[in-house]
Amino acid sequence: MKFLTFILGLSSLQAIVNAASRTSPPSGCAVVSKTPSNGQFNTVQAAVNSLSTSSSGAQCIFIYPGTYNEQVYVSRRSASSFTIYGSTSDTSTYKSNTVTITQGLSQDNVSGNDLTATLRAWANNMKVYNINLANTRGKGSQALAVSAQGDRQGYYGVKFTGYQDTILANEGYQVYARCYVDGATDFIFGQRARAWFEKIDIRIKGAGYITANGRDSEANTSYYIINNSNVAVASGHSVAKGSVYLGRPWRNWSRVVFQNTVLSDVINPAGWIQWSSSTPNTDKVYYREFCNSGAGASGTRAKFAGYLGAANPITLLFGNSYTSWVDTSYL
Repeated sequence: MKFLTFILGLSSLQAIVNAASRTSPPSGCAVVSKTPSNGQFNTVQAAVNSLSTSSSGAQCIFIYPGTYNEQVYVSRRSASSFTIYGSTSDTSTYKSNTVTITQGLSQDNVSGNDLTATLRAWANNMKVYNINLANTRGKGSQALAVSAQGDRQGYYGVKFTGYQDTILANEGYQVYARCYVDGATDFIFGQRARAWFEKIDIRIKGAGYITANGRDSEANTSYYIINNSNVAVASGHSVAKGSVYLGRPWRNWSRVVFQNTVLSDVINPAGWIQWSSSTPNTDKVYYREFCNSGAGASGTRAKFAGYLGAANPITLLFGNSYTSWVDTSYL
């Protein structure tokens, strides 16, 4: 009984740690507020611009509650780490986020996916906590919530909303943990990143495809793994049963795994689908599943897909040194 009480005590302590609040700026952060006082900024971009791109020290930004209507560009820099914090009463989840950065650019307005993104994240060693990143363009054009172009990036308790091409996981090592992402068409996509998605709420806004990994050769190390997550229809939306696929191959060597994930009946029994009838891109793909559950986890899968005998560990993507840059409290 004493042992059980001890274990329950540890569990309660962990819950308290995970549910910690962050409602005031950590020491040394540039501060953003809707009603700025002395030394604060009224836009996120102004705070980013105030920080050195050549200093090797750690840099951070804290954002007070509010909706910030802007596009934010974080360029390459020499900082040992670059962190953006949003004010929240519960750091363990996106559900208590109070900060939203939003805009509606799409490829109707600019050329290239990156230029449409609400957050253009080009810095290495970058972390984002408890921010809502929204692209409001909606159906009809590529319109990103984030363009992740740096190495060793982590997104924790972040809510990504869009429709087509919501998350561009494009370069380097990336982790998305305890986040929300929604969309309909290719809304987790990219060409070269190795990205781990942990405890993600994936929400569907329309018939389409969750992933579109663009790995283009055997030498390309890109790999997406979605672990311990769940897939369901987005609140307020009506999406037909079986009208969504886990992914389609943007390029021939596309590589994606869904494991330990709950799939609702919105997922088609085939699971995966070719890119198009004229360009199937299925001869070299690596599409696998392991231990998924829910109505969408059953059915006769596409002949070019398969199953794993065991779950892939995070070290498969990043090696044992991942703890040096990943916030493991979110895993």
